[in-house]
Amino acid sequence: MKIAVEGCCHGELDKIYETISYLEAKEGIKVDLLLCCGDFQAVRNEGDMKCMAVPAKYRHMQTFYKYYSGEKKAPVLTIFIGGNHEASNHLQELPYGGWVAPNIYYMGYAGVVCYRGVRIGGLSGIFKFHDYRKGHYEFPPYSPETLRSVYHIRNIDVFKLKQIQMPMDVFLTHDWPQGIYHYGSIQQLIRKKKFLQQEVESSTLGSPPAAELLAHLRPSYWFSAHLHVKFAAHMEHEAKGHGAPRTTKFLALDKCLPHRDFLQVLEVAERPGFSKQLEYDVEWLAILRATDSIQNISAGIWVPPEDNGLHAKWDFSVSEADMTEAVGALGGDLCIPENFSLTVPSYKPTNPQPHAQPTYRINPQTTELCATLGLTDIYAQVGQTKLLGEGARREDEDNSSSCEEFSANPTDTSELSGSYNPDEITIEDEWEEDEGDDESVTGKRSADDSIRESAVGVEEVEDLFSSPSRVQCRNHLLLPPPSSTKAEDVTQSQDCPSFQLPSPTQSTDDFQHLDLQGKVDSQPKVHKRSSDETDISKNSSLKIRRRNQTIYTAKEEDGDDEY
Repeated sequence: MKIAVEGCCHGELDKIYETISYLEAKEGIKVDLLLCCGDFQAVRNEGDMKCMAVPAKYRHMQTFYKYYSGEKKAPVLTIFIGGNHEASNHLQELPYGGWVAPNIYYMGYAGVVCYRGVRIGGLSGIFKFHDYRKGHYEFPPYSPETLRSVYHIRNIDVFKLKQIQMPMDVFLTHDWPQGIYHYGSIQQLIRKKKFLQQEVESSTLGSPPAAELLAHLRPSYWFSAHLHVKFAAHMEHEAKGHGAPRTTKFLALDKCLPHRDFLQVLEVAERPGFSKQLEYDVEWLAILRATDSIQNISAGIWVPPEDNGLHAKWDFSVSEADMTEAVGALGGDLCIPENFSLTVPSYKPTNPQPHAQPTYRINPQTTELCATLGLTDIYAQVGQTKLLGEGARREDEDNSSSCEEFSANPTDTSELSGSYNPDEITIEDEWEEDEGDDESVTGKRSADDSIRESAVGVEEVEDLFSSPSRVQCRNHLLLPPPSSTKAEDVTQSQDCPSFQLPSPTQSTDDFQHLDLQGKVDSQPKVHKRSSDETDISKNSSLKIRRRNQTIYTAKEEDGDDEY
């Protein structure tokens, strides 16, 4: 089947689907599945926009609301993870995943699903050490701190993913696994993004937990975004026990803009005998059931169970019996029910509501899944705790005859989104610069035409993941004429239980092995940023802004955070 992979979406669903349609007509192919690697921006109305950590100049409704309201339907099954620019109050309704619109599926904080027998896993958000060990305690309306922390990944979700034992085909993260750049062309990466050089050379760029998951899961494909640059790598894993060595092909993609490498199409062999509907992954469901009792919804530190004599249980990997029980809870049907429903009113261009406030809703999809599998709706639980606390606070204020009431969490976060954001890793005024370049290159052609004709990419796999010397640098990162790539199964580990899926997919092409310039650090390292601003070139006014880790605790204001 043909799988299209997209980098940062930023709400540009119309343009992405138009690009896929253009490619299908031009190449005579049919894309079966679209995977989006974060910054999806499932914004339903003006209230949702106030829950995004986005500078005011980039706060636009975009086109998702059309698919949410039913005005349009996604022409291809779409699966996505969250990034660091999301309508967080919407995604929090679906902690275990669910439909955000017909034919558009969110994977939750962490998740695994199956499509035509291909296992697809994902982890939403980006890594920040100061929030990594906390629980999912955030709740709208967000404070300046929780507006950012809500999209930071948590160790509880990484812990769950580490319980997976069966082979993984595809895995998605928004930020890159730390150290993955050592398995690709570092020179090419630095040439495209000069401000990354210090972090690349010190091996601090990327997510340490993602690197741990890469070493544990060893998927056939790993797709990311976040840094707004196309980059490919080819990582060979050492064999475990009597199993065969595994290979992961890594690909990061850009955001949806003209003359940018934001889309890639690969061909992955589907497994015969599996449903053509999106399905739950049975091992993942069993893991969710097994770990439900250790959920953390507080801002306190959560320490994963270890074999150190302090925990009665530390291994939450599941058995065949556990998986059979999970299937039984679903009545033997693993197909994900198409039970999407609107939980808040959709945006109406003819009747805008600029003063709409963020809303808290319990999603019936989550309620149904939790009731079926015996899980805890952690968002509902956080909401109950917050609302009870707010009620007690107001009662205390009434009893003390307070003259004024102050909310700890402002309902209007419009000003917060324009404040200093340490999670930005992009170039200042990048969109304005791109618009100027687009006009000079395309002349009278429309931006939509530029996207369809120049930003689409279907390259041969050997070109993507082969020797760095074979990859050429392009001024506008134009891709060669579309073609497709093929993949087939690889040998499966012999250590899997008998209730396992068929072997995962792997490419059949002969890759030119990269000279490894280093290995992924096993010890997590805190990101370090330089505070300098550096010109990209001597003749350009484009400036780089890098943030220092120590600024995370500062109270600075900066209205020009990048998108």
